[in-house]
Amino acid sequence: MGDSQSVSFFTLEIKSCSECGNTRLIKDYERAEIICMNCGLVLRERLMDDGPEWRAFDMEQLDKRARVGAPSTYTIHDKGLSTMIDWRNQDIFGKNLTPKRRAQIYRLRKWQRRIRISDAKERNLAVALSELDRMASHLSLPRNVREVAAMIYRKAVDSRIIRGRSIEGVCAAALYAACRQCRIPRTLEEIAAIAKVIKKEIGRNYRYIARKLKMNIPPTDPIDYVSRFVSDLRLSGGVQRKAIEILREAVTIGLTSGRGPMGLAAASIYIASLLLNERRTQREIADIAKVTEVTVRNRYKELVDKLDIDVII
Repeated sequence: MGDSQSVSFFTLEIKSCSECGNTRLIKDYERAEIICMNCGLVLRERLMDDGPEWRAFDMEQLDKRARVGAPSTYTIHDKGLSTMIDWRNQDIFGKNLTPKRRAQIYRLRKWQRRIRISDAKERNLAVALSELDRMASHLSLPRNVREVAAMIYRKAVDSRIIRGRSIEGVCAAALYAACRQCRIPRTLEEIAAIAKVIKKEIGRNYRYIARKLKMNIPPTDPIDYVSRFVSDLRLSGGVQRKAIEILREAVTIGLTSGRGPMGLAAASIYIASLLLNERRTQREIADIAKVTEVTVRNRYKELVDKLDIDVII
């Protein structure tokens, strides 16, 4: 049946073997046959290959040989469905364009930008989504968070709830809401540091959008901060596992309600570092968690007392 790379599990119209009733079927790409894994009966032959007629051995070849464009995305105002004229002044063979041809391409590029934005809504989206992408890049956020943030902003535009509010403020609020929904811990202070608005305005816009769009955003879980703080403090994976175990016990007895998640995460990491002899000071942990030493100390005392943890300082 060919090598292991040329065989994969496959189910089409044929659900089971007509001979033995087995439902585990494979498709042999080398012989273009569907075969029963139990008795070896050939159930269908001369299948049509619906894959590409070319092969690619690396990402560069894949990009060059593919004949379709990028997938649609909400992070571009027209969802990436329109064409783009490349910014490089080169032809298909990589040769530089003549000055006359360069001037012509410049004019085409300028008109291309104009026709992509047809009304005020698209102009607003073009500005806002580029600002969203800038902030997400600064915060090193993954693609799914950018898509969710763009979708939230689009819903806000369609609901006409952004009138009278700055584009930057609504973008920052949408990005914060997306981080909360995707459980990617980013604080208002971190977003305000790279946005062009203050923390107070971001929080006000976030609460307004969440109320108007009826968004069901879960509360921030302190466990979400642990891996990030542990990485910044250069602690081991054992400290991370122990800190998460401490926080889960605290959640079980209801010790986390009404307390800041970053302070709880910092205190659990401090306890775990002491237990596993990878000591970090309260000041070091507080600086990474962006909380005060007093907060770390208070949360530390509560966790040690309530969970009956024996810590040797």
